[in-house]
Amino acid sequence: MATTSYSGIGRYNYKLLPLSLSSITRCPCHSSPSKALVPARPRVVKLNFVFDDRKSVLRLGRDGGLARRRVITAVARVEPEQLGEVSANQEVNKGDKLSENEDLLSEHQQKASQLRKRIVFGLGIGISVGGVVLAGGWIFTAFMAAAVFVGAREYFDLVRSHGITAGMTPPPRYVSRVCSIICAVMPIITLYFGQIDISVTFAAFVVAMALLLQRGNPRFAQLSSTMFGLFYCGYLPSFWVKLRCGLAAPALNTRIGASWPILLGGQAHWTIGLVACLISISSIIAADTYAFLGGKTFGRTPLTSISPKKTWEGTITGLGGCVATSIILSKIFCWPTSLISAIAFGVLNFFGSVFGDLTESMIKRDAGVKDSGSLIPGHGGILDRVDSYIFTGALAYSFVKYFLPLYGV
Repeated sequence: MATTSYSGIGRYNYKLLPLSLSSITRCPCHSSPSKALVPARPRVVKLNFVFDDRKSVLRLGRDGGLARRRVITAVARVEPEQLGEVSANQEVNKGDKLSENEDLLSEHQQKASQLRKRIVFGLGIGISVGGVVLAGGWIFTAFMAAAVFVGAREYFDLVRSHGITAGMTPPPRYVSRVCSIICAVMPIITLYFGQIDISVTFAAFVVAMALLLQRGNPRFAQLSSTMFGLFYCGYLPSFWVKLRCGLAAPALNTRIGASWPILLGGQAHWTIGLVACLISISSIIAADTYAFLGGKTFGRTPLTSISPKKTWEGTITGLGGCVATSIILSKIFCWPTSLISAIAFGVLNFFGSVFGDLTESMIKRDAGVKDSGSLIPGHGGILDRVDSYIFTGALAYSFVKYFLPLYGV
């Protein structure tokens, strides 16, 4: 038997309607009255009803928007001969609009929460990396080894993903794990011996023999993906250790070094390697930031099909920001003293970062994934954060070591 009822959802009020309890629990998309709306988990969302001047509360499930729309639809459709066809349709439309507004609000809140996570964790990572770079030595090397190990595991997980394995045979799991350990050891060998050419060659030979002598039918795709993993995840990142710890000549003209505390190493702590690392890392951060802002504001022309969101306008803006940052920091650190050298260093860092970014995007695209991992909330995996730095370390070290006369002084 229908009773006169008043329903209120949050701040939305609806007029008095004849309402039956069976119409509330029935889903509008099914004709059978036996299908009742059963909430899976309780939530704070409440629905107030007044049955003959007595107030009752109905709690809805986690899918609050859908449940409220069903209730409103049920209210609108009960006894349409009394409400009229037009009135019922209006109430149904109100329920649909309410659900759409709630979905938009929920999506907006999700994006805001994601942005907050990115900012918080980004600042935390930036401060931590800055402290590690300033410390140098074993602290910097141990940090690099840990990051390389995690990045290598992510790389081999991408190689084993469904998108890539559909067209090739991945290396065995034990080979992937051994290669991840070898990659993590490379920065340590670099710090101890100063170079890793012989070690990398020997490791590549051992891994290749293990693949060729495995049971079953060895594939060239296994060999090529493994060799590239050793090069991409181990050999190239080790150049950051060579840049930071290998170029130990003091930056005598650096004003910050003159006032650096003796307990923290004094002026001798500010070496060419430290200054070059700070300029290179800061230039890459500036390139990514300016490229993002420029692409959002002016982006019209796609850069490449590998990464559809990148545009030529954003790339040019990123190049300008990278070079400007390199010039400004060269004036602050008084290294390199030549303006042409500072510009060339900024351009080199920019192209290294873009090439590394596109390389990782190509791997992820073939793997059919958006992020290489989920280690860093709001950022993805390690490879998603360091892809711009993988090739840049080798380019920066070669430029400072072999092309700047007397380390740019």
